Amino acid sequence: MSVLDAPAGSGPRTGGMDGTALVPVFVRLKLTLLRNGLRQSAGRRAAYIASVVMTLLIAAGQLIGLIALRGNAHAESLVVLLAAVLALGWAVMPLFFAAGDETLDPSRLVMLPLRPRPLIVALLMASLVGIGPLFTLCLTAGSVIALAHGAGAAVFAVVAAPLTLLVCVALTRAVATANSRLLTSRKGRDLAVLSGLVIAVGIQAVNFGAQRLGQAGGLSALDPAADVVRWLPPASAIGSVESASQGSYGRAAVQLLLSVAALALLVWLWQRSLVKLMTAPDGSTLAAAEPNRAKSGSRGAGLWALFPEGRTGTVMQRSLRYIARDPKTKAAWVTALAIGLIVPLLNAMQGTGSVYFACFAAGMLGIQMYNQFGQDTSAFWMVAAAISSTRDAYLELRARALAMLLITLPYTVLVTVLTCAVLGDWKTLPGVMGLSFALLGAMLATGAVASANFPYSIPQDGAFKNVAPGQAGLAWISIFGGMVSAALLCAPVIGATIWLHLAGAQGWLWLLLPVGGAYGALIAWAGLRMAAPRTADRLPEILAAVSKG
Repeated sequence: MSVLDAPAGSGPRTGGMDGTALVPVFVRLKLTLLRNGLRQSAGRRAAYIASVVMTLLIAAGQLIGLIALRGNAHAESLVVLLAAVLALGWAVMPLFFAAGDETLDPSRLVMLPLRPRPLIVALLMASLVGIGPLFTLCLTAGSVIALAHGAGAAVFAVVAAPLTLLVCVALTRAVATANSRLLTSRKGRDLAVLSGLVIAVGIQAVNFGAQRLGQAGGLSALDPAADVVRWLPPASAIGSVESASQGSYGRAAVQLLLSVAALALLVWLWQRSLVKLMTAPDGSTLAAAEPNRAKSGSRGAGLWALFPEGRTGTVMQRSLRYIARDPKTKAAWVTALAIGLIVPLLNAMQGTGSVYFACFAAGMLGIQMYNQFGQDTSAFWMVAAAISSTRDAYLELRARALAMLLITLPYTVLVTVLTCAVLGDWKTLPGVMGLSFALLGAMLATGAVASANFPYSIPQDGAFKNVAPGQAGLAWISIFGGMVSAALLCAPVIGATIWLHLAGAQGWLWLLLPVGGAYGALIAWAGLRMAAPRTADRLPEILAAVSKG
């Protein structure tokens, strides 16, 4: 039993130190870690100093800009939403950038004879040391200055600014502690690979929001969202300043108390996770592993039992497990899923898109069929050892395509329906869906052929290194050559779609749904049949190519 579980007055003592006495110790520890990290190289010191200067300049600019909003009728809407965005950023920061702060890993403190409450206080105070808290404090200070009018509002402002910062810091600590074992595991590395995608998607969302804000004519477009967010901690603390400025002290008190309650809840959850982390066994211990073995003892349990027997079901399971577990494969799929949804929907929301932009989703997912054997890397030798004939190769390729269809078909339908719903153009839904199915079938066909003729290795080192040196030409030929071929194979369905529109026969567009589906299935079958003998004949060359990295 850890000292965190020991009753008061028992177990190892901490020299009589309470939370207040521990605070300077942990603050010095945080500063020492920072100083030692900067001593490693001059380049690291230069990068850190440059980042500090840049952050301070941005913070100063934001502070001045927020103060300039003082007196604006819609200032509260902006600063309240800004507080919510800050809290969201603090919540996801440890999931994507845990490696940047070693103090986010509380498992390093397991062997220290410290009690939970003093430890929580000390860690919370030490967390306030850094550029991130200073930047957040500047934004919260500018926010309350922009809203505070009168002595009563000033009193609420003095409490609201540091309270907002404390809620943000407690939130990031609670998330980091609850996911401490995740952040130090393989799944944590998966998150690091996907962090770039999340940031890119977030930037696009912010850009779209800014465009919509400009089209709406100013900050007044934020009022509906702010009316809801001002009651959500920690934005409610900022909202309490505006309520006090209007003389609604009762509402201001309730909003402030909501943030105080949120802080108390986060600290309690943080403490509970900390105790569990330091006292409960993890999956590496025998006691924790045995139930997992019993649970996973039967092959094909759960949803896997629905898969067909034999080689087809086994290959489908293997392909789906690659998608779920391999960082590079997962990153590629998540990128395709995100971009395939964002592009048609953003264009539809801006009123400049067409329902046929939904076909972009099928195209993005169809690319995943290219270089099917590259994701296996050197482990492809086990697959090659099980292929002794053209039929074996066909079954392997068909099973991989079926595994992809389990994701791509419902996703294509979802994106098409959402795009038509946003644009309000339901008449063309069958035609768009039929064209998407035809495109998806064509890309499955050309992807199988390209995988057999132009395989290349996917290096495991480096999050953004997807082609081994010397194989870039193979990758370009495989992907772009296959995409052009897929477009040409879809020419009959594309031509039929254009003819129906030009002839004014939109009422017959529903025929494209069965025609496109059947055509896509036929093309996919033909492509797999064509790729199978080539795969069986070129197994040694494919193995050498995919094992190069």
